[in-house]
Amino acid sequence: MKYLVVGGGGREHAIAASLARDETAGLAAVMATRNPGIAPLADAVLLAPETDVPRVVRFAVESGSDLAVIGPEAPLEAGLADALAEAGIPAFGPTRAAARIETDKAWARALMTRHGIPGCPEYGIFTDPDEAVRFIRDHPGELAVKPVGLTGGKGVRITGEQVDREGACAYARELGGPVVVEERLEGEEFTLQAFVDGAHLAPMPLVQDHKRAFEGDQGPNTGGMGSYSMPDHGLPFVTEQDSEAALGIMADVVRAMTAEGAPFCGILYGQFMNTAAAGPMVIEFNARFGDPEAMNVLTLLESDLGEIAWRCVDGNVSPSAVTFEEAATVCKYLVPEGYPEAPVPSAPIRLGDPGPARLYYANVEERGGRLWTLRSRTLAFVGTGATLEEAEGAAERAASGVTGPVRYRHDIGTQALLEKRRAHMRAIR
Repeated sequence: MKYLVVGGGGREHAIAASLARDETAGLAAVMATRNPGIAPLADAVLLAPETDVPRVVRFAVESGSDLAVIGPEAPLEAGLADALAEAGIPAFGPTRAAARIETDKAWARALMTRHGIPGCPEYGIFTDPDEAVRFIRDHPGELAVKPVGLTGGKGVRITGEQVDREGACAYARELGGPVVVEERLEGEEFTLQAFVDGAHLAPMPLVQDHKRAFEGDQGPNTGGMGSYSMPDHGLPFVTEQDSEAALGIMADVVRAMTAEGAPFCGILYGQFMNTAAAGPMVIEFNARFGDPEAMNVLTLLESDLGEIAWRCVDGNVSPSAVTFEEAATVCKYLVPEGYPEAPVPSAPIRLGDPGPARLYYANVEERGGRLWTLRSRTLAFVGTGATLEEAEGAAERAASGVTGPVRYRHDIGTQALLEKRRAHMRAIR
C-alpha cells in the first residue's frame, strides 16, 4: 500500500507521520517546498505546486500511489481529487464540486438555506458592491464582511472590532463581488472535525484555535497561531448538547450535499460560534483538516489513519472505527518575525531539546544542515498530557528552546486563557 500526501505544511507533516505509523505502507509526497519532516518519511518526493494538477496526477501514477490524502484547500478547489479519480487513484478529499462547502462561502450559506439547516446566521450575498454597502449601512447590528472564495483565514472584516461601518463599506467595494455580509456572531469559537464517507460521520475531539497574531487575542488574523484540546475531548464552554447540535448540523450538510449531487468524502471541518441564545452557529465550513487543529487530533489518533481513509472512500466509516487517546493537547506555532503582515524570511533558527513534545515542520527550509525561516508559519510543537496544564508545559518548554528570529504565543493553552473563555461564556449566558 502506498499513500500520496499532497501538501507541505505542518498539517501535512502530521498526516504523513500518522500514515507512517503503518510500517508496511509506503509514502509519496508532493509539496511546493521541501518539508524537513515529510521528506524523510517518503520514498518519492515531487517539489511542485500542489495546484499543478496534471503534474501531481502524473507523479501519483508514476510513484505507484494507491490512495491520495489531500491536505490543503487550493488543490481541492483546482479539482485534484477529480483528476486523480479519472486516473484510477481514489482521493481522501472531496471533489471540486463538494469542496465548494469551503471554496464558495455563498454556495455554502445558500445550501444551508435551501435545506433548512440550523445554525445559519442572517446573511446577504451581493454581486453588486452598492447593494452590499446599502445592506451594511441599513443593518442595525454588527456585521462580518467575507470574500466568497479562499482567504487563508485572513479575509474577513468585522465591524466594531476590525473596522467601523464605513470601513466595512469600503472593504465591500474593494472586494467587488460576489461578497457575503452576515451578522456578527457573539460567543466562543470551537472546531469540530469529522471523517466523512458521503453518508456517515466519525467525529474527532473538539479543538479551539487562536487566529490572532499576538497574546491576549490581539493583532491581525493569521492562519492560526496554535490550538488546544481537553482530556475528555470536549471544551469547558461547550455542553454535550452543544456538541451534539454541532455534529447534527454537519450531518445535515452532508445529507444535503449528497442530495444535490455533490457527496462529500474526506474531512469536514465545522467552525462554530457557541452563542448564548441559539447554541452553535456556523462561522464556516472547511473541506479538509484544520492547520493547526490537525496536529492536535492526529497526535491523539490511536486508529490507523490509512484504514480510516479507505473506510471513507469505501463508504463504511463509523465512530466505532476511530479512537483517540484520552489526553489534552496544546499546539504552539512558531512564526518568523513580522508575521503575518511583513514576515522576514531566510533567517537561521536552531532547535533545542523538544522533550516529550511532538515537532511538526511547516514553512521552513533545511540548508547545509541548518533550518531557515520562510514567509509563513515555521514549525509547531504539540504537547500532550493528562491535564491541559501538563500539555501546555510540554509545548511551552519545547517552543522556548528554539533560538533565532521567531516568536510564538506563550498564552495558548494556559489556565488563564481558558478561564477567560469560561468567564466569557458564563457572562453571555
